[in-house]
Amino acid sequence: MSISRRSFVSTAAAGMAGGLVAGTRADGSAGAVDGAASAADGAAGRPSQQTAASRARVRGANDRIRIGSIGVGGMGRSHLGNFQQHDDVQIVTVCDVWDVNRRRAQRMTERQTGGAATMEADYRKVVERTDLDAVIVATVDHWHAIPMILACQSGKDVYVEKPISHNVAEGRAMVAAARKYDRVVQVGTQQRSGRHFQEAISVVQSGALGKIHRIHAWNVGNQTPAGLGRPADVAVPAGLDWDTWLGPAPVVPFNPNRFIFQFRWFWDYAGGMMTDWGIHLLDLALWGMKQTAPKTVYAVGGNFVLDDNRETPDTIDAVYEFPGFICTYSNRTGNAYNGAGKGYGIEFYGTDATLFLDRAGFEVIPETGGTAKAPTPSYLSEQEPVVPAWKRDWNGPSRARAAGLRAGTSDQNLTHIRNFLDCMRTRQRPNSDIELGHFSTAMCLLGNVAYRTGHKLTWDAATEQCVDDPKANALLTREYRAPYTLPTI
Repeated sequence: MSISRRSFVSTAAAGMAGGLVAGTRADGSAGAVDGAASAADGAAGRPSQQTAASRARVRGANDRIRIGSIGVGGMGRSHLGNFQQHDDVQIVTVCDVWDVNRRRAQRMTERQTGGAATMEADYRKVVERTDLDAVIVATVDHWHAIPMILACQSGKDVYVEKPISHNVAEGRAMVAAARKYDRVVQVGTQQRSGRHFQEAISVVQSGALGKIHRIHAWNVGNQTPAGLGRPADVAVPAGLDWDTWLGPAPVVPFNPNRFIFQFRWFWDYAGGMMTDWGIHLLDLALWGMKQTAPKTVYAVGGNFVLDDNRETPDTIDAVYEFPGFICTYSNRTGNAYNGAGKGYGIEFYGTDATLFLDRAGFEVIPETGGTAKAPTPSYLSEQEPVVPAWKRDWNGPSRARAAGLRAGTSDQNLTHIRNFLDCMRTRQRPNSDIELGHFSTAMCLLGNVAYRTGHKLTWDAATEQCVDDPKANALLTREYRAPYTLPTI
């Protein structure tokens, strides 16, 4: 299963040299396409430097971007459907270790121009192809890093699902691969491409909420009492390559709860709700506050209410300390009540207003009354005669400190894919560039590390290590089961 970088360089030299390979126009005819252009050193949104050869091969507006998809389960097929809604996309091949997923995905491509996609069981056959411009990596979480890095090494751009990685170290390796091989890599934190999310973040950053000192994000629900249940180990389903599905993780018998969707609740493959949904919310916190990492992290929780075989906690609260504010994330599965009346969301608390944000829209709730320019000590009111030393200037109870605002939803999925496709042409950094995805993923992973170690972490963002904490640092990487090892960059 292991594959060397040398073999990729030899089999995909054309892709490395040209970046975007010869493709098919939307009308089905052959068309010239533009070459690679480095996205390595610019700030987000800054065009990269192109070679003379690539400038000579300018991709036409009607040229199709040829894509292979690795991992076509539920999320992968959702991406296929969304990519297919863009006229300049051709799905060339679909890949999955379970033949059921492969067949379902291929059926989705039967009516596209150029015919149905081919099917593969081995992701390496997708990555090695020289006729692809990009790959989608929508595998289980612990399988994101290896094909993403190899795709970058073979000269392909990548759309990779969140969380980008199983652990912090492989996330940093993914960033390094994207930069070294000059690839456009978009992470599936699609809220960054939603207009109402962009508008909400602009309000947060405008100062309209006053001094923001607390952020709270949450996912709540009630799965009691059985949760996932405790199914027994069973035979591997027909057509499933269970060994490859496990990949770098330890070998274990097949259990239904370790497969389709439920894999998220086992440490070998994922990080529970923290990395599944928490990343979408904590990504907004980093974006809104223009931060990349917390200073300290502490988390508490446990498996308190569900009678099932999950490993990740059914209840967890994490506290992240930043310069000038704190951010908290809460997940519980035994009670769905929330004061905001929402099962998930994020709130930014400022001295003048609160902003609530979720995928349905956002709302600014002003603070009212109670504004004092200076305090009046209570002892002065007890003196005779009363001689105030400070002037008090209160707002009336109905006087708002900020303007209220309410806005509805906006598309996030199609616009996010469109941003990726456009950046493939312009060689700009996309809205959810791989490093932004790494920062958000690492924040979630650190919450889990704090929970698993049982103590507060001090984070050194420059080295991406916990200060004087070997127990925590051991959880920032993993042992990779041979031959499913992380590629050398």
